[in-house]
Amino acid sequence: MKKEKPKTINEHLDAKYGVLGTESRTEFSRKANAFMIGELIKEARLKAHLTQEELAQKTDLKRPHISRIERAETDVRISTLQKIAQGLGGTLSIDIEFAK
Repeated sequence: MKKEKPKTINEHLDAKYGVLGTESRTEFSRKANAFMIGELIKEARLKAHLTQEELAQKTDLKRPHISRIERAETDVRISTLQKIAQGLGGTLSIDIEFAK
C-alpha cells in the first residue's frame, strides 16, 4: 500500500514532529523560533556592517552570547532582544496573537 504524502506544511509537521500540543512538536516550535530570531539578528547585524564584537560593545553583551543567539543555541530574554535592537539602531516591538 502506497503511503500518501503530506499536502500541507502542517500535515508534514504533524507527520514529522507530532501534532500541536505534543512535547516533540512544542520542542520543534521552540527551536524553529530561536532559529528565526537568530537569523533576523544576524541579518540586521550584517546589514548594519557590524561584527559580533562591535554589536557586543554597543549592547554591553559578550560576543560569545551574541554568537550563541545567532546560532539558536540559547534562549534569549526580551531585555536582551531590546539591547540588541537598540545596538542595531532600532527598537523592539512584540506582537501577540491570541487564538479565537
